[in-house]
Amino acid sequence: MSKTVRELEPQIIWNYFEDLNAVPRGSKKEAQVIEFLKEFGKKHNLDTRIDEIGNIVFSVPATPGYENAPIIVLQGHMDMVHQKNNDTVFDWDKDGIQSYIDGEWVRAKGTTLGADNGIGVCTALAIITDPAVEHPAIEVLITVDEETGMTGAFALKGEMLNGRILLNLDTEDENELCIGCAGGIDTTGRLAYTEEAVPEGCVGLSITVKGLKGGHSGMDIILGRANANKVLNRLIWGPAGKVYDARVATLAGGSLRNAIPREASATLAIPAGKIAEYKNYLDTLVADIKKEYQTTDAGLEVVIEDIATPEKVMPFAVQVNITNALSAMPNGVFRMSPDVEGLVDTSSNMARIEAVDGKFSVSFLTRSSIDSSKMEMANGIRSTLELAGCEIDQTGGYSGWMPNPKSPVLLKMIDKYKQIYGKDPHVGACHAGLECGVIGAKFPEGMDMVSFGPTIVFPHSPDEAVKIDTVGRFYNFLQEILKSFK
Repeated sequence: MSKTVRELEPQIIWNYFEDLNAVPRGSKKEAQVIEFLKEFGKKHNLDTRIDEIGNIVFSVPATPGYENAPIIVLQGHMDMVHQKNNDTVFDWDKDGIQSYIDGEWVRAKGTTLGADNGIGVCTALAIITDPAVEHPAIEVLITVDEETGMTGAFALKGEMLNGRILLNLDTEDENELCIGCAGGIDTTGRLAYTEEAVPEGCVGLSITVKGLKGGHSGMDIILGRANANKVLNRLIWGPAGKVYDARVATLAGGSLRNAIPREASATLAIPAGKIAEYKNYLDTLVADIKKEYQTTDAGLEVVIEDIATPEKVMPFAVQVNITNALSAMPNGVFRMSPDVEGLVDTSSNMARIEAVDGKFSVSFLTRSSIDSSKMEMANGIRSTLELAGCEIDQTGGYSGWMPNPKSPVLLKMIDKYKQIYGKDPHVGACHAGLECGVIGAKFPEGMDMVSFGPTIVFPHSPDEAVKIDTVGRFYNFLQEILKSFK
């Protein structure tokens, strides 16, 4: 008889994880999971504090013998990224994640799994309720809306926490101790235009790009995967309009700022006499693009279908400006770190595009561990969009978390890791956005922080999976770290 996820070890974590995954918890839609956590605190008689935005802190006294140890903050976020396969029927506001065991991994059926950061949160819940665990006084901080702007971390007030040692449980490689991360900024361009009637003699065509792997726009950007929005624009740019007289009616691609877009689509109007030539052009171009991404996105598919002729299209001059801008704007890795081998320094993700009913918008998330480099890339995007006539918003800017390789907590954790595993951990920074930098800035006197976690692959995509045996080792390692403060 095959095991269920609830039967995996350590069962206390996996049972909490299944309970959590039954509760909808999308970013900015955390009301249900906040109630779930409040009920958890009530059930276990925990000292529970909740602030105006929804951040929760559980305070737990030290176990016997640890009364003089420093307070340890365990931190994670309650929200998860909502992504699903195109053929998956799922209501994010009502349905629970359907997780299953796939060999050495736990995955979800057609959706993101929520291991980012559900496993970290559930590990913290296990630590404070497992009667076998010895620990100093603990504060478990669970923030809202990490995935779409870190608004929970930004809104956190310093008086919510008494501890000055923070263990962030949101890193995705069990062999890594993370001591730094990238900052970020969102750039959105908007352009209003007056739609025109479709020229006479045109027929309709839809182009859909799908089957891409997508992934986390920070951690996976280094993999060189295709961005569906950029691929789609290659199919409608330049010759499409200037040679084959294709006119854009609508555009739609991507969903979340921190997920590499996996799908994008356009509807077009094309003179009936030129549609065969345009389809031949597309066949050749699609073949070249598939060859280009055959290693990183073997499942890339472009579906071209005849549709009813649209009623309205963009003015041709607007179409040229938009497609030129989308072509010119950088996407992917901009600069590798000159100091840390293999670390992306600066990147950008063309996260969303939309054109419908006379309104165009495009959104980018730019990341960098260096503020000046982040702004150089973000302002390049801004300038290109302004040349196309767009109005610009740049919001949500935050600085990265500067590494401290001499951190006392880090040195303690390195020593404990070597004792347990007989080897050195990898100590480094990541290109994702962690809340440590934002939270640490709340405490001018200093907050000693390290981030670590079990192995999670392909977060922010339906391929997300957590490696089962790393969860148990992560739990044991965290317990040993807590004991070391005695």
